[in-house]
Amino acid sequence: MRTCVLIPLALLLTAGCDRGAHPGQIGKPAPDFSIQDHGQTVSLAEFRGKIVVLNFWASWCPPCLEEFPSLAELQRQMPGVVVLAVSFDHDPEAYRQYLADNHIGVRSVLDPSERSNLAYGTTRPPETYIIDRSGIIRRKFIGAQDWVSPEITGYLKQL
Repeated sequence: MRTCVLIPLALLLTAGCDRGAHPGQIGKPAPDFSIQDHGQTVSLAEFRGKIVVLNFWASWCPPCLEEFPSLAELQRQMPGVVVLAVSFDHDPEAYRQYLADNHIGVRSVLDPSERSNLAYGTTRPPETYIIDRSGIIRRKFIGAQDWVSPEITGYLKQL
């Protein structure tokens, strides 16, 4: 009897989940967003024509901190690729202190409204999307990655 309840419950909880190996967003236009952060406005549309590595993170996420040096190195090695990190922290001061304390070396913006990450279905960081020059989502990565691995850099070079 217990299994009869647990299996439908598990299916209900995972229905629509886009965290699998082949999420439904692949091959679809990346949701556009515009974020006002500390006197700057950043929108995804401004990067059209460039490859974008769109990383969603939060200061309370240890794996996010783990992968930042790799993202910064990717940006250094491949200056034609835009690395954009979007935090969905709720405390602007804590966010800015986190950036300063950890010397985050990539362009980062704060979206406490969570509109941007929710448009992508991201609630558990880090999650990263590779968006091609036409604005199409080509890959999704869940969890911390080695962004300068030959597999990832080779893939980005082929886009």
